[in-house]
Amino acid sequence: MPIFDTHAHYDSNGFSADRDKILSALPAAGVGLVVDPGCDLESSRAAAALAERYPFVYAAAGIHPSDCAGTGEADFAALRTLCGHKKVAAIGEIGLDYYWKDNPPREFQQMVFRRQIELAIELDLPVIVHDREAHRDSLSIVLEYPAVRGVFHCFSGSPEMAETLLKRGWYLGFDGPITYKNAQKAPEVAAVTPLDRMVVETDSPFLSPVPLRGKRNDSRNLPYIIEKLAAWKNVTPEEMTRITWENGLRLFSKISLETEAPNHV
Repeated sequence: MPIFDTHAHYDSNGFSADRDKILSALPAAGVGLVVDPGCDLESSRAAAALAERYPFVYAAAGIHPSDCAGTGEADFAALRTLCGHKKVAAIGEIGLDYYWKDNPPREFQQMVFRRQIELAIELDLPVIVHDREAHRDSLSIVLEYPAVRGVFHCFSGSPEMAETLLKRGWYLGFDGPITYKNAQKAPEVAAVTPLDRMVVETDSPFLSPVPLRGKRNDSRNLPYIIEKLAAWKNVTPEEMTRITWENGLRLFSKISLETEAPNHV
């Protein structure tokens, strides 16, 4: 059964030395689909270009909160155009990041976040939300838009926040940190998250799971995340692989149904 990595930055400089080698190796390693989210217009275009070259790669286009300084009307117009690309399946990575003190002001991040949510609703695309140390404001803003759908990437909020999002149809992304010893909230979040709302991510080249923590990450490491989730949810890794594949296709509905996996595990 193929694996769906719903969040990996193969356009990143972290893959400059061997990007094509890594991507070419993924299908033989069991990786059937990858979504590569942009962090600004340049990286979004680079992700779309990778999607053109690799049939199993799709892109998301968006402006990350850490990269949103100076964003204006011309940027939103360019983003709208980019979202018309046949292999751009979502708007992302967007959201709020209050962790880094030199990030743009919170109010400006919130404006850029809202504008991209509104574009996603207009274009009927899901969003990929980045939320770091901004749980209250991230939740408050998405709740302003009942029509928006998508995934909270690398979810790090509370089980209560998770339940609020899940009731409104959101998906939650689970990444390498769920394998870390200090992942105290992750089992509680997994416990309240139905199987049909879980997707798995690497955030490559970042967030490598144990036992590879500290090394460059790529989609071939997803089985470590799948195995941890499977144990928490009392299903087999094969079942979790199938479930998260199907969830990813529902979340990113623009991805062709021709990519649907064979009917076996």
